[in-house]
Amino acid sequence: MAISFSLIKGDDPGGPRLGELFTPHGVVETPVFMPVGTQATVKTLTPEELEELGARIILSNTYHLYLRPGPDMIGKAGGLHRFMHWSGAILTDSGGFQVFSLSPLRKVSEEGVEFRSHIDGSKHFLSPEKAVALQETFGADIIMSLDECLPYPVDRDAAIISVDRTARWAERCRRAHQTDQALFGIVQGSTYPDLRERSVSRLVMLDFPGYAIGGLSVGEPKSEMYSALAWTTRLLPAAKPRYLMGVGAPEDLVEGVARGVDMFD
Repeated sequence: MAISFSLIKGDDPGGPRLGELFTPHGVVETPVFMPVGTQATVKTLTPEELEELGARIILSNTYHLYLRPGPDMIGKAGGLHRFMHWSGAILTDSGGFQVFSLSPLRKVSEEGVEFRSHIDGSKHFLSPEKAVALQETFGADIIMSLDECLPYPVDRDAAIISVDRTARWAERCRRAHQTDQALFGIVQGSTYPDLRERSVSRLVMLDFPGYAIGGLSVGEPKSEMYSALAWTTRLLPAAKPRYLMGVGAPEDLVEGVARGVDMFD
């Protein structure tokens, strides 16, 4: 496995933790905030400046990298680390959130999601298998399964369909995964406690090396986000890193750490 995680402190399953994430590009102390380099660069900062500021891991977005500059160019450069001249660890998302935020421009099916580029309107299709293949080309240390991220509010029936589809997509991502990069599963379930539990139970059976918590900070009140987060972290394996996706406001970092989150962006 490309990464390992050591829990140093944190006996309460839903309480604050200290840990170390060991990656092929260095050790990352957790809890950690990952600066976002959307298109292979963190805006206004050079890689050297990021390192001086203490960053040890950054995030890049598969959706944006896929559309521009594209996987062929990044692959020819030798992967994302060489392309962006970054020696630390990298996490890439699957593109799911960006695609699903383009509501008028996409169509979801069991096979994946068809969408139109926000740049030029061209048509594209993202399947679980393609999401994994793209991230394998990029060469990030940690990669994400494709999930379906729903807005808030969402009715229970739609949330059930989404949770189950996300689980099936996670299974397909697991089967498609060919490298030693660490593939994380993504928990969904909106603000329904039993659906969060349903999602966790399906993903834990696949034994991912880490778990992301998705579908939060999508319009719900802060109190509901914190409650959903507390339900979820208590269900996740204590020995695996936990990543809260897309939540990075200062107060949310404090509340997330208090509820057992290890990674933020």
